[in-house]
Amino acid sequence: MAPELYKNFDGKLDMELRHLRCFLAVAEELHFARAAERLHIEQSPLSRAIKELEEDLGVQLFVRNTRSTRLTRAGKLFQEHVPRIFAALQQARDSVKAAANGYDGQLRIALSDGITPSHFSALLSLCRQEEPEVEIRLFEVPLSQQIKGLHDDLFDVGFAQSNEVGDGVIAEPVWNDPLMVAVPARHPLLTYKRIPLDEVLRHPLVLCDPQVCEGHARQVARVLRRVDQEPLVAEQVASLDLMMALVSAGFALGLAGASQIAASREQGVVARLLEGRSPMLTTYLLRLNVEPSQTLARFIERVGAIEPPESKRSTADEPDPEEEPEP
Repeated sequence: MAPELYKNFDGKLDMELRHLRCFLAVAEELHFARAAERLHIEQSPLSRAIKELEEDLGVQLFVRNTRSTRLTRAGKLFQEHVPRIFAALQQARDSVKAAANGYDGQLRIALSDGITPSHFSALLSLCRQEEPEVEIRLFEVPLSQQIKGLHDDLFDVGFAQSNEVGDGVIAEPVWNDPLMVAVPARHPLLTYKRIPLDEVLRHPLVLCDPQVCEGHARQVARVLRRVDQEPLVAEQVASLDLMMALVSAGFALGLAGASQIAASREQGVVARLLEGRSPMLTTYLLRLNVEPSQTLARFIERVGAIEPPESKRSTADEPDPEEEPEP
């Protein structure tokens, strides 16, 4: 953030973290009483902190009357910047602690879209084996936040299931995972060894929420558009674990990567390929379009060295289709 936001004309540092915490609480609640309750303080010192902050910045951050509180244009802009300050401070603390614990370097890795667990566990194991002195820090964030964090130097690298990342970021395809149908045990569709997509669309589906798993949802949506039939979406969920739980309960069918279904701990879920050529879910490595550091370059080499695992069956044994009851 620009130095002008921290100093008055005498060069004295006036803004404190408490001012920023107060600002964020009011900006998110848009209600002084609720913000004061959230911060466990009285409303009077909260109002005073906001006034001091506005005086220090020389701008009005809120428009307040007896019925409502709203952000000004300057307030909205300030709200975009303040979380970065807290993130940077937290990362500074983490870096100091890492150095105190004997680590020589750090990689901040952002994860979006529920990346393939078997790939990533193998990668972390290789990192620990070859370069144990580098601390690995993981952040599960939505795709939009990952891209923003790469630009803001909050992350060094990331993984997502989308290559629509805008200017300044490179998206390199690194892993492919067959898209499969997660089917409840003893479901009529299990008479198919490979399920036609139009048959899948005759049944309710549980899909990942595109607001949370943006890249995953885009890739699945492209597959569903192959058939001129509107899917019956019973539920949109924030995690693949919840998707598998709903499938196991017989609530709906799911669509996920083969290794994601295999990693599920839910009993009563059977994985089936789609009919025809199996569509793939692609995972991309995301990084800024600049020369990587030596630590990051070595990490990228390890990513390329991870062999795709063999497709595994789900936690439930796949019954022989010949032995399954007819629908």
